[in-house]
Amino acid sequence: MIVSRTPYRISCFGGGSDYPAWYREYGGCVLSATINRYCYISARWLPPFFPHRNRIVWSKTEMVKDRSEIEHPAVRASLEWLDLDGVEIHHDGDLPARSGIGSSSAFAVGLLHALHGLRGQMIGPEELAQAATYLEQNLLHSPVGCQDQILCALGGFRLVTFEPSGEWRADPIMLPTERIRQVEDRLLLFYTGPRQTVPPPGKQNDHPLHRIQDMPRRALDILVNGNIEDFGALLDESWWAKRELHRGISTPDVDGLYEAARRAGASGGKLLGSGGGGFLLLFAEPQFQANVLRELAGLVHVPFAFEHQGSQIVYYQPEPRP
Repeated sequence: MIVSRTPYRISCFGGGSDYPAWYREYGGCVLSATINRYCYISARWLPPFFPHRNRIVWSKTEMVKDRSEIEHPAVRASLEWLDLDGVEIHHDGDLPARSGIGSSSAFAVGLLHALHGLRGQMIGPEELAQAATYLEQNLLHSPVGCQDQILCALGGFRLVTFEPSGEWRADPIMLPTERIRQVEDRLLLFYTGPRQTVPPPGKQNDHPLHRIQDMPRRALDILVNGNIEDFGALLDESWWAKRELHRGISTPDVDGLYEAARRAGASGGKLLGSGGGGFLLLFAEPQFQANVLRELAGLVHVPFAFEHQGSQIVYYQPEPRP
């Protein structure tokens, strides 16, 4: 039996510039962090006493004789890619799927981490990020970028830079503990409901992503040298720039929630992920947070802190393969 624990992520600035179609031409940059809310994957060899050969438990329970019959696309593709059969896999998550929190990549990272462990193989965080990216983009052909797999595998508060060559670098944000706490204490996370599907960014010379991919370094300069309140103002600037990407980035309901939060004292915020709903991240000074919480009392508020470990194997009990 093996259990992996993989964090979800919040993307603060630069989202969209991590898509290969974009950064292969223009480069890309994101400022993101993982949080102490997790995806758990347990895996074991299935004892040979059942009529089914594989058992997969997620939002449904699948018991199939052949791995090709598995409905869950990431599980089926992973087992075929790694040539594994005769397994039992369980998924549990602290946060809902399709919500902009990086849940699909957290699942991919945690699944591959657990399956490699089941085979008795250690896989490093960079290799794990690359494997999860290959799974999602090349095997599943999912319209996802590359920051989620990197953050979920490595963990931490990071500036991730993407080069046109395809190489990437994930630099940890090195700040005093008190400065990190100032950021954490001003971020509020709310669940607005499942997000809609929003297409990845296109390419043109005046694309707002040119401005958006400059924001991570502007945010880093604020964190290192500036007034912490300017971080919220930059989030608000990013909010309006993101709206230029696609008309489905937000919804009238989410617009209303954001404006209500701003009236209550929040200085900025953003929808996590590609937009269309999901989690709403807000930046508010401590003296305004009670007002914001009261204004958004109809939403689920999710307290969190940054985490710095990335995907971990939290339980490992070797067992022979049947």
